[in-house]
Amino acid sequence: MRKRLTINSLQRMKQERNAISVLTAYDYPSAKLAEEAGIDVILVGDSLGNVVLGYETTIPVTIDDIVYHTRAVARAAAHTFIVADMPFMTYGASRELTLTNAAKIMQQGGAQAVKLEGGAEIAADVEALVKAGIPVMGHIGLTPQSVHQLGGYKVQGKTEKDAQRLMDDALALEQAGAFSIVLELVTEPVAEAVSKALSIPTIGIGAGRGCDGQVLVYHDLLQYASPYFEKKFVKTYADIGSMIRGAIESYVDEVKTGQFPAEEHVFQPGTASPQALYGGRSASKSEQTDNKGTETRKEVPLT
Repeated sequence: MRKRLTINSLQRMKQERNAISVLTAYDYPSAKLAEEAGIDVILVGDSLGNVVLGYETTIPVTIDDIVYHTRAVARAAAHTFIVADMPFMTYGASRELTLTNAAKIMQQGGAQAVKLEGGAEIAADVEALVKAGIPVMGHIGLTPQSVHQLGGYKVQGKTEKDAQRLMDDALALEQAGAFSIVLELVTEPVAEAVSKALSIPTIGIGAGRGCDGQVLVYHDLLQYASPYFEKKFVKTYADIGSMIRGAIESYVDEVKTGQFPAEEHVFQPGTASPQALYGGRSASKSEQTDNKGTETRKEVPLT
């Protein structure tokens, strides 16, 4: 059983040039699969607003949405470092609001850290959270919660002035105590310069190869969407959306034509084991044989 990473181990990964893998997840089965695949960090991002809840932006996502989804992820990924986003306007308005909402995510959601969007303007909030014992991941560059202020989804760091702003924001967040910073849609040279200037790890998404780690959205990595819109900074590793659609189409067809349910799916007079009824898990090797080598089986209760 692997040991959960900490902010200290993530720091060592930067020092050792051991790239950090980060993936979003929003529910129990997704987080379970991510942990089993060996992901370093799971981010319960407010991107769930776009890919799970069907909003056009992340702005409608609430603190209760984040807590609900983080709790599901935490149940599945007990050995993975979990970071949860603080949604739009749940921080920054007042110190009390920021601390209260972050505490709710940690206590009720089960996250090990929170993520805030913004630079120097939120440094005081970051510092207050860190002093309260709450680890903070920063997020600069394209900040989706400020998409209307930014004028849309645009690459950041194209001008010298913009590049200097990003550097200043990153240094301010580091000084405030952030343990890591996400760089989103930032030109590669600027992201690399920021990464080299910081002692804390940077996690890139559309920020090139110079970052200390990378993050992708679960649904982008797997093309788990309809329709799926390709993005330049994303590499998809499977087309799960098409597979799911095809499987459901097959199910619909078999129901319509009477192919399902077939003989093996129906019950006849007699007895059936609970496993056959409810698809209970297969017994482990230790359950299949007793100390004398005799094969045994544990039944799943009918509940």
